[in-house]
Amino acid sequence: MEDLREQWLILRSTPIYLILIGGEILLSHWQHNQKYTLKDTITNVYLMLLNAGVDLLFRVVYMAIFYYCYLHKLINWQSGIAYWITIFIAEDFLYYWLHRFDHEIRFFWATHVTHHSSEQYNFSVGFRSSVFQPLYRFIYFIPLPFLGFKPLDILLVYAATQIWGIFVHTQLIKKMGWLEYILVTPSHHRVHHASNPKYLDKNMGMFLIIWDKLFGTFQAELDEENYQPIRYGLTKNIDNPNAISIVFHEWNQIITDIFQPKITLYQRFKYLFGPPGYSHDGNRKTSKEMRQEEATKS
Repeated sequence: MEDLREQWLILRSTPIYLILIGGEILLSHWQHNQKYTLKDTITNVYLMLLNAGVDLLFRVVYMAIFYYCYLHKLINWQSGIAYWITIFIAEDFLYYWLHRFDHEIRFFWATHVTHHSSEQYNFSVGFRSSVFQPLYRFIYFIPLPFLGFKPLDILLVYAATQIWGIFVHTQLIKKMGWLEYILVTPSHHRVHHASNPKYLDKNMGMFLIIWDKLFGTFQAELDEENYQPIRYGLTKNIDNPNAISIVFHEWNQIITDIFQPKITLYQRFKYLFGPPGYSHDGNRKTSKEMRQEEATKS
């Protein structure tokens, strides 16, 4: 019975998603501000299904690892409010680092880039999943079963925070008052999806924004009087995206970069595990270099 809770949560949240997406489509048409395209929305669903398939096939592996760790747990919890609050905060903290490394290490960015590849920004983009992330995501959460949290509870809390993570993909909600100081809001996440230099690699949290403020990755959304309008998508968007290239384009580029002639072993290593945008000859720029370049021009 316990392992049905995640499925129950998904089933109960699906009608909410459909209502939100339908309402956003109608409102954007009414405002003559097109926020959806059919091709982009189909792509979002396609990537979601691929991700779900990989996760389903690999779940038996990572759940076996979680249960092994849980059998060797260091703490015995009494189920109650303290248990649920602690697992929620701990899992959100670990997700922050998962998400941050997905942005800062090119090997992982090659998977995560699919989520950022849309030039649209709406509720359906929340379903635009990083297809192969389930193959390594669980590694970040291994401390949780060692700390005495049940594997199925880990999945449940992750699914619950994912619901919020989808909700913040919208341009319709501007600011959320005092919640801006605590939670990841639509305003914060718009910054995260922006390709403007000042906004790159900012606001990595899933539910709580406090981790970004603690670890120096927070950036508030600025009004257009103080900064340029948000541009969604990548700093260099995919030419003629299709079902294959949208998943593998960054991997293809990595292979091209690694096998360049006349570069050192260290440079090949940096092309794989360095920051996205690294180049040995300066023909591309990392997000840090783009921010520095923008700052010198202003």
